[in-house]
Amino acid sequence: MNPIVNLQGKVGLITGIANEKSISTGVAEACAQAGAKLVITYQNDKTRAFIEPIIQRLGVEDVLLLDVTQPETMDAVFAEIEARHGKLDFAVHSMAFAKRDDLHGRVVDTSADGFALAMDVSTHSFVRLAKKAEPLLAKAGGGALVTMTYLGSEKVIPNYGVMGLCKAALEAATRYMAAELGAKGIRVNAVSPGPLMTRAASGIAGFDGLMAAAVERSPMHALVTPEDIGALTAFLVSDAGRLVTGGVHFVDAGYNIMA
Repeated sequence: MNPIVNLQGKVGLITGIANEKSISTGVAEACAQAGAKLVITYQNDKTRAFIEPIIQRLGVEDVLLLDVTQPETMDAVFAEIEARHGKLDFAVHSMAFAKRDDLHGRVVDTSADGFALAMDVSTHSFVRLAKKAEPLLAKAGGGALVTMTYLGSEKVIPNYGVMGLCKAALEAATRYMAAELGAKGIRVNAVSPGPLMTRAASGIAGFDGLMAAAVERSPMHALVTPEDIGALTAFLVSDAGRLVTGGVHFVDAGYNIMA
């Protein structure tokens, strides 16, 4: 009997790996274990050095530069995927950025430039990625797009600032794109992990307190791991998740349900 999560023969794009502790690392590992052929991106030469052990461990051959602030790099990534594979079955978007002052400061004090940058990198980059992926997903007969969000989209999280607005918009984009792309068999979902220590999270003041609260208050009294997030994401991009679209799916030991 075939495993319920089977990605044999599928080509998947994984973005946002920064190091071993990245959410995307867990996603890449789960998808590779399920049999997917992976295309992994890196932001710059410094990042490439940090992810080299992951590339080697997973045996990834397609490693491409992607800096979403430089549109030509996204064009090049999808041109390479088409040239090498002729299709794409799924893509995972795991990128976000805000200036430190905008992250820790009051939303009402956010500068126009800071707001635009945070929204562009954290939210609109997913829309652009979906636009580029659409024809390749259609060539595969349909597929899946997944992005990473956080509870700060709907609840006020200390020191999360403008990123909460970006994640709310990201979740809205997920719903709208699911409606627009569904006729082509393309599913769009967001995964919302509980707090875990990543390079991005290390920039949020008081994050240790958020993790401690998650353990104390969640029904299962546990922290999520990149492996947990990878398992859910692999399910969503597999044929087992073929009718799951437009949702925000929590993997946080139930923390989001607590008052």
